[in-house]
Amino acid sequence: MAPDSATAQEPDRPMRGIAGGCLAGVRVVDLSRVLAGPYGTMILADHGADVIKIEPPGGDETRRWGPPFDTRSGGSSYFVGINRNKRAITLNLKEEPDKAKLLTLIEGADVLIENFKPGTMDGWGLGYETLSERFPGLIYCRISGFGDDGPYGGLSGYDAILQAMSGLMSINGTPESGPTKMGSPIVDLSTGLYSVIGILMAMLERTRSGRGQFIDMTLYDCALAMLHPQAANYLMSGKVPGPLGNTHPNLAPCDKYTTATGEIFVAIGNDGQFRKFAKAIGCPEMADDPLFAGNSERVANKQALFDYVQEILKDRDGGAICMELLKQSVPAGPVQTIDTSLADGHTAARDMVLEADGYRGIGTPIKFSRSQSSLRHLPPSQSQSQDDLENSKLWSDE
Repeated sequence: MAPDSATAQEPDRPMRGIAGGCLAGVRVVDLSRVLAGPYGTMILADHGADVIKIEPPGGDETRRWGPPFDTRSGGSSYFVGINRNKRAITLNLKEEPDKAKLLTLIEGADVLIENFKPGTMDGWGLGYETLSERFPGLIYCRISGFGDDGPYGGLSGYDAILQAMSGLMSINGTPESGPTKMGSPIVDLSTGLYSVIGILMAMLERTRSGRGQFIDMTLYDCALAMLHPQAANYLMSGKVPGPLGNTHPNLAPCDKYTTATGEIFVAIGNDGQFRKFAKAIGCPEMADDPLFAGNSERVANKQALFDYVQEILKDRDGGAICMELLKQSVPAGPVQTIDTSLADGHTAARDMVLEADGYRGIGTPIKFSRSQSSLRHLPPSQSQSQDDLENSKLWSDE
């Protein structure tokens, strides 16, 4: 492994903090493509890991998922958004010379991550059982749709399909719309996050055992893990939840309201917050109404509560109400579009839009007091590190 964060080379374009990412010296061979795997490896790369992205001769297919396309590199926004801080090379793993090159890379790596269909790497002689004999310290993370066992074992998985199959889609939308796909690919993103957690756990365990291990990540499992609280409600009550629109199955008021200055969202978590809310909108007596006095009563009378509050708020300044409520620790906020949220002053204060050398992207949400994330490499053009591989400069000294 390369030097630790105390001695690592200072990044040239810091996002935030002091030089040296938490994962400086960690080396990752990234055989994944599309979203879950690349999103996870970007998190590792942002915090100092040296990630080499291995692409097939045709490249990661998301390079062509557009428009829009970057005028500088020609890459799609989809690819650019999840592949910064990586180097990229092209290998055809069906060919023996390229397999040998991959093995040389793995020899210096801490982590390998891939998302081929289960059995693909085994068919190439590169499965975990084979690699672990040669590289006992290797942490091998496989991301797949369903794993290699069970009724769906070995089948392909895609975010929207897993939203449908897991029940996530059934609880999104409104009673009128019926089940609706979420606008963000939540299954892929959560699988990338869970994979990073698993990799970091395995790295910690390796400090005690000296051994790597296999991490079996599936979109299916991660989709089910995202069902809270609806799954917990069902397991306790036996009642099958359906789409609730903007409301919450366990809390009220929790909904979107129209005001004179735009839509706002209010989410009340306890009776104290409800009393502050009632006072802030000029109706303190509402907190003493037997229909709304406790959360259970408010949930039982959800529609009546919504209609009552909506009538009060329709002619009010929603932004002013939200700021007043937030200052009193009552959850409320304006319903913003992506352009307004990214232009928000707080977004800038939190370094959540990263701009450098013509690159613009969402910054890392993980911030430390000492270790920093950094932008060391722009999203790679296909095979931009190929010369390094040919010249045996396999791993950087960052």
